[in-house]
Amino acid sequence: MEASAALDRLAALAQETRLVLFRRLVQQGPSGLAAGEIAAALAVPAPTLSFHLAQLERASLVTSQREGRSIRYAANYSAMEELLAYLYENCCQAGTCCPPDSPIVALSGARKGKKVP
Repeated sequence: MEASAALDRLAALAQETRLVLFRRLVQQGPSGLAAGEIAAALAVPAPTLSFHLAQLERASLVTSQREGRSIRYAANYSAMEELLAYLYENCCQAGTCCPPDSPIVALSGARKGKKVP
């Protein structure tokens, strides 16, 4: 992952409504939620919700799919995993900060000979 993509994703999540929205979609699972369901759950006006969803979609953190007159949004789990892996890729390089079975070690590729510049 390029640093610019990581920055875009982090910037998209660096706003309370978008962070709450993204976490809601992550919790919902791959089926996602219709825009109207999200608006009702978060008590956010439709134009505001649309703005925040566009920011998350531009950062590749959510996907959208039209279903009739509605649009269904879902978390993009692979983009989230890429971001987490990017954040952790140099973690535990010395082998002192995380136990070997830590999910962080699995995400980072540490202790598998992976070196990152």
